[in-house]
Amino acid sequence: KDGFGHFAFSCNNVYDACEILEKSGISFKKKPDEGRMKGLAFVHDPDQYWMEIIKMGSKADKKQKLEHVPNKAYHFAQTMLRIKDPEKSIPFYTEKLDMTLVDERHFSDFSLYFLATLPKSVQSRIPDPKSEKASEFVRSKLYTAAVPVLELTHNHGTEKDENFVHYNGNAEPRRGFGHIGFLVSDVYKTCESFEKEGLKFHKKPDEGGIKGVAFLLDPDGYWIELVGRGRDVNLV
Repeated sequence: KDGFGHFAFSCNNVYDACEILEKSGISFKKKPDEGRMKGLAFVHDPDQYWMEIIKMGSKADKKQKLEHVPNKAYHFAQTMLRIKDPEKSIPFYTEKLDMTLVDERHFSDFSLYFLATLPKSVQSRIPDPKSEKASEFVRSKLYTAAVPVLELTHNHGTEKDENFVHYNGNAEPRRGFGHIGFLVSDVYKTCESFEKEGLKFHKKPDEGGIKGVAFLLDPDGYWIELVGRGRDVNLV
């Protein structure tokens, strides 16, 4: 099964955004009032990847108009990956990569887990991820502040199938999705620590043509790039 699901962008009015996108000729996988999940949409990018359009801000604020300034209208919000076993993936991302589980939703045949990298001062103040307030926190706080979220989707039963695997996007014949990335203070020290813990790598820092970056493997074999914080960055 394909593992990568979609990217998501948040805006303050999904319906306005979709009207603008449709008029500009963008094709849709799903419009806001189609399907069982109302109020969100999926558009196709030029390579036919799905791009979810979701609402930022308070759920109750339905009259807020979409800002028409391009660099303010949308925020990159999340990346969705399908996982085989949440009992392996959730601890990997929370304990090894210091993410925080901010929201989880359970349905009859699948579950959704939303994670984000948050300062310790914020971690102590977030709502219970199983509560109704959790989804509102993600919408009104994280999406609005452009904090990227990792959405992990678990289709129930895959964890019981020993032969089940997700395509990670980096092997033929389903090459497309590449990787997600994390910033770390020291790539070499981080990799040394992960190696001692028994974690697996696709590439270590001094392997290959690009030195100083590494690719860790998560429980489903997705590539996770580890990049030194502040490396070759000049925003001025």
